[in-house]
Amino acid sequence: MGALDEGHFCVELENGMKLDVSDLGLEREPETIAIEDAVNVLLQGLGEDVNREGLKKTPFRVAKALREGTRGYKQKVKDIVQGALFPEVGLHDGVGHAGGAGGLVIVRDLDLFSYCESCLLPFQVKCHVGYVPSGQRVVGLSKLSRVADIFAKRLQDPQRLVDEICSAVHHGIKPAGIAVILQCFHIHFPNLESVFLDSKHQGWVKALVSSGSGVFENENADAWSDFLGLLKFRGITVEKILTRDSTKQSWCPSYSSSVAKIPSELVAPNPGMIAAVTSILRSLGEDPLRKELVETPSHFLRWLMNFQNTKLEMKLNGFACGITDLFKPSVEPSRNNEQIHSELNLSFWSQCEHHLLPFHGVVHIGYFCPEGFNPIGKSLLQSIVHFYGFKLQVQERLTRQIAETVSSLLGGDVMVVVEADHTCMISRGIEKFGSNTATVAVLGRFSTDPPARAMFLQTIPNSIFGIL
Repeated sequence: MGALDEGHFCVELENGMKLDVSDLGLEREPETIAIEDAVNVLLQGLGEDVNREGLKKTPFRVAKALREGTRGYKQKVKDIVQGALFPEVGLHDGVGHAGGAGGLVIVRDLDLFSYCESCLLPFQVKCHVGYVPSGQRVVGLSKLSRVADIFAKRLQDPQRLVDEICSAVHHGIKPAGIAVILQCFHIHFPNLESVFLDSKHQGWVKALVSSGSGVFENENADAWSDFLGLLKFRGITVEKILTRDSTKQSWCPSYSSSVAKIPSELVAPNPGMIAAVTSILRSLGEDPLRKELVETPSHFLRWLMNFQNTKLEMKLNGFACGITDLFKPSVEPSRNNEQIHSELNLSFWSQCEHHLLPFHGVVHIGYFCPEGFNPIGKSLLQSIVHFYGFKLQVQERLTRQIAETVSSLLGGDVMVVVEADHTCMISRGIEKFGSNTATVAVLGRFSTDPPARAMFLQTIPNSIFGIL
């Protein structure tokens, strides 16, 4: 096992999640304990057993993720910028701007994430920062990213985030001007009712916001033309940048009518759950009475309650048993003339049970379809996918459950591939932007027939279902 001691590795596997030294200190802090207690209340409100194996460490994982994701409250810009300004002369002669005396500097495509102050869901940010040096000095380029990250690691909305980054950089390095543009992407989860009715649900809300100071303070200044000219291949234009008022009105999906009510099959959150979310806000260093946060507990719970542990499974089982006759062949099927039938890109939305963070993606299902057999309807397969998606889940279990349910309808020969983006991969310490996960389940003949598996895999489109 290379550098990893095998005996030590096995002990860690047997004992489950092992805390490192930094976690031990975090675990004992009162803010962490308060968030853990609140998460236990939320899990119980969802009807979950907080002592089941997959959820035992969830309260600490959630607390750790939230505190990491809001660490910007305890960081100061001056601690980063001090000592990061370097002398750099301008042009030696001639007319123009360059170097540390007026030459435009742009750092593009900084990947950040932040937590939406309206609903507590993480949102992704592509940040572009430009500045015009003055005083024959420049700033270390990495500092621009670190300053932006300080303000991203707080509860935010796009316009305030871009304004705070712009103001902080301007006061920190005192340039001739600062320009900041943010491309923001907020996941738009459907609720359990609407997802069955709206097959064309748009999974993301996007906002393009800007802020400028100094020579960029006037949005019609020539400096903006230069800045935007170097961002044109990213689809950024003046016309697409939102005004401050429109950002407030259209940004967070929690304000839309499609998520305004709890589905009728589900139980509404109790007052204890509202109090738990309020306690989390306070533990993160926020004021729950701040006007932008007053409705946040309600918005967060409208989304969370879609994943409660209900008796919907009995309804689905009854439905499935009642339709078995629809899929019986019109004539005796011949296994000598079978074809692989595929249903591709069935969308799903789910909730990671380890971190209470969303993951979403597409499901591809393949099965053998004999001549004379009535293929299973796409709408039923999509319903099965949604049914298992709207739970506290892990992707491996989701893949298995879909495969087993479809197999029970079709006689056993099924292959399922699930491709997903996981928010927990970007909104925690690992911060692996652009990563995605594929899981596979093979049942019946697919488990022993490599050519059949290869044939099905070739039908899966090489598409990117993420946001960028």
